[in-house]
Amino acid sequence: MCGIVGYVGPKVATPLLLDGLKRLEYRGYDSAGVAIMNGAGVKTVKEAGKIAKLESLLALTPVEGTTGIAHTRWATHGPPNQVNAHPHMSQDGTIAVVHNGIIENATVLKQMLEGRGYVFTSDTDTEVLAHLIEECFDGNLEDAVLEALWQVEGTYGIAVISSVDSHKIVAARKGSPLLLGLGDKENFIASDVSAILSHTRQVIYLEDGEMAVLDEAGYRVIDMNAVEIQKKVAHIDWDLAQIERGGYAHFMLKEIFEQPQTVENTMRGRLLDDEGTSKLGGLNLSDEELLSFTNIVITACGTSWHSALIGEHMLEELARIPVEVEYASEFRYRNPVVDSKTLCIVISQSGETADTLAAMREAKRRGARTLGLVNVVGSTIAREADGGIYLHAGPEIGVASTKAFTSQVVALLLFTLKLGRLRGALSQQRGSEIIAGMRALPGQIRQVLERAQEIEDIAEEYKRASNFLYLGRGYNFPVALEGALKLKEISYIHAEGYPAAEMKHGPIALIDEMMPVVFIAPHDSVFEKITSNVHEVKARKGRVIAVTSRDESALDGMLDYEFRIPETIDLLMPVLASVPLQLLAYYVAVKRGANVDQPRNLAKSVTVE
Repeated sequence: MCGIVGYVGPKVATPLLLDGLKRLEYRGYDSAGVAIMNGAGVKTVKEAGKIAKLESLLALTPVEGTTGIAHTRWATHGPPNQVNAHPHMSQDGTIAVVHNGIIENATVLKQMLEGRGYVFTSDTDTEVLAHLIEECFDGNLEDAVLEALWQVEGTYGIAVISSVDSHKIVAARKGSPLLLGLGDKENFIASDVSAILSHTRQVIYLEDGEMAVLDEAGYRVIDMNAVEIQKKVAHIDWDLAQIERGGYAHFMLKEIFEQPQTVENTMRGRLLDDEGTSKLGGLNLSDEELLSFTNIVITACGTSWHSALIGEHMLEELARIPVEVEYASEFRYRNPVVDSKTLCIVISQSGETADTLAAMREAKRRGARTLGLVNVVGSTIAREADGGIYLHAGPEIGVASTKAFTSQVVALLLFTLKLGRLRGALSQQRGSEIIAGMRALPGQIRQVLERAQEIEDIAEEYKRASNFLYLGRGYNFPVALEGALKLKEISYIHAEGYPAAEMKHGPIALIDEMMPVVFIAPHDSVFEKITSNVHEVKARKGRVIAVTSRDESALDGMLDYEFRIPETIDLLMPVLASVPLQLLAYYVAVKRGANVDQPRNLAKSVTVE
């Protein structure tokens, strides 16, 4: 969840590190800091709050040096303040550490170190690492880090510098992403490629249990037994412009408006119109293997979990195979029925979500085959899954996921087409009809976006609401969940999503003239059912906002606001219906003065449990 950047080379490190931190702001953080080797030792500057505050401090007291590490923290152990901000220093002031992850045996290690005379000044688990490395230090930094990490239980992505063994950075990974950036007589360490993309496109991804030692001349990667490892260098194809706002007020708005293109990118080259199926070259599963599975488990968190619910509906309807959707955070803490006949699909925009990665590893341990639906090439899930489907949605910077969600739904439909045709549950004609609908989808999303002003007008009306209720049925129940989540995430308005029929089993008690109720009510197979739910809300003076797809007499006089989306097949309604809900959340948040791209307490990629 936090961000790490490190630099070693001939240039002044501070501006490079600050630039890297700014590019990691989207991940979510509550404090920031740098540690620079300044010739006389290690100088640390850190502050609670935004990077701008840190930058102001550094402008007042510049720190010169060509080797340094930097960090943005999202609080886990201890409140967000200057003392708990990273980097953390060893007691003798010679070693600085930045750390993502959680040291699970920090209490035991702290007691041991206190018994040896170490004094702790912060509430963090990371300070344990700084003192432990000092305890193990005997002139060689990588040896000290190795010895210290052998005593650590938990997860970490760390970068360490020492004024005694200077002009190098030692980095190590276990459960928290890290990569090396390779330049011309300069090298970088980062938790996310966006931090270093303006300086190099040549990267090496560290795996769990690997350590890197970087200096100006080059790098070495070793395992926990100090055995050198040969690593493959990857080339990043992203254009730097893709992680800039491009004239939009916020990344979230830019990414909402990118969806016609990103949905098209997810489908490109994968649709076989005449055969009514899809071509997915990255599955690494033969047709015979796909037919051997007796059930599917889909596991994910947050927005990805909502797309999984839509995938469950698709797969059971069109491929006629049992599907379960699991919260990744709960999956490995029970005894799931998973074996070699199970296909486990894991969904994560970043490919680094800690709970989802752990769930995938647990499924593999139990004998299941795994497929990853991820958006980041080279991410941990992408590397460890048996196969997968890349979303090709481009970097998503806004914390509230938008384009990744719609691409996930499309990717799940691509897989459903393939499996449904293989299993004989889906006819060629029906498959071709679905593909025709998919071909039309990017243009239909554009039609929705062209009418964004209508959504902004609705947002103006309801920007002061305290609660929202979102209701949908069938394929659109997960859309109700997703719409409510978007509003909660960025506007801080309490919102809940429910299956519309469940309203009368509790939520109906909340409805009065102050309660906006958003119905996802396109003309689909359950339209007649949802109209009765609309009548129930109006009978209690609720305010009804409806996403519909055609003029329906059954709704005459029932709607306070209506937003009509183009007609499409039931399977694709969730994609079109989610776009106006994304815009509604965005405009409400902006009108309430909220920080849309960096909502409080949230991080883009949750890389700790």
